[in-house]
Amino acid sequence: MAGKGDMRPEPSENSPGVYVSLEDLVRLQHKASGFSLLPRQPVHSLLSGRHASRLRGRGLDFEELRQYRPGDDIRSMDWKATRRTGQPQVRVYTEDRERPVLLVVDQRLSMFFGSQVNMKSVTAAQAAALAAWRVVSAGDRVGAMIFGDGDMRVIRCQRSKKNVMRILRAVVERNNALGVDRGIAPSPEMLNQALQKAVSLAGHDYLVCVISDFFGMNDATLRHAAELARHNDLLLTPVYDPLARQLPEKGYLVISDGKSQIRLDSHDRQFKERFPEFLQGRLKTLGEALNRLGVPVLPLDTVRDVAAQLRDALGLVPGKHVRAVRVPLEGAR
Repeated sequence: MAGKGDMRPEPSENSPGVYVSLEDLVRLQHKASGFSLLPRQPVHSLLSGRHASRLRGRGLDFEELRQYRPGDDIRSMDWKATRRTGQPQVRVYTEDRERPVLLVVDQRLSMFFGSQVNMKSVTAAQAAALAAWRVVSAGDRVGAMIFGDGDMRVIRCQRSKKNVMRILRAVVERNNALGVDRGIAPSPEMLNQALQKAVSLAGHDYLVCVISDFFGMNDATLRHAAELARHNDLLLTPVYDPLARQLPEKGYLVISDGKSQIRLDSHDRQFKERFPEFLQGRLKTLGEALNRLGVPVLPLDTVRDVAAQLRDALGLVPGKHVRAVRVPLEGAR
């Protein structure tokens, strides 16, 4: 589908919600707080069934309490012991495994759709930026794989703001290349190619976050996802537009596959009866597939503030259940 994209505005600050700029994504650094991508808490939605899937976070075993030494992480300070002894004390842990984060970001033509506020591609870009800033601020490594309909860019995991900027530039470049009349051929198979590449990049103990509309999802997608989840944490972040749930009461709807387009009259009663059935059928198939996979699912819509949605889902105290997100997902387009 193509919504706002039918107008084909040039990427600029004058087209908010249609394209992102590097400045937009850099500013999100100040909103990347109040949530954690590495919590010891369950993450669930109605799409992944009623029981919650758990992100494991780091595996830490307490070993000893000792006096602070230059270079120790201030986050390891034991303030009660420090007050009691009068000397700075730190808690030492064994098997403090770092948990690098790999962001798999979809910027294909199927993401170039939005009915109200953002294109799906913009929401995905914002989610990736917020995640990257949050991971680095927590002292962990972050990398990314940004894929379009004909290519993918891999940025290895590093623990630096400079690497976050590399990720953001790659996202902006791919995002600004989108357009319904730019000769882009939709490529459903790129989803599986990206996941297969992620399998080779993430060895063990990564958190792999896939931000996509899952256009092209099939049995191979589930196999790749299961392989990723075998030795890593996997978080699926489906991006959807509210139009998938409810058609406009009045007016026309323009649907495009990137090559041709058709205008449909939403006044037509027969059309309004059949079109939701089509969407709900696609949503049901996707929901059932994700349920079988048994991994955390965090849906993001294109209307609400992305940072607020992440805080709602990942911002609660460790050990407490997050609130289920009661929204359906859009299908292939």
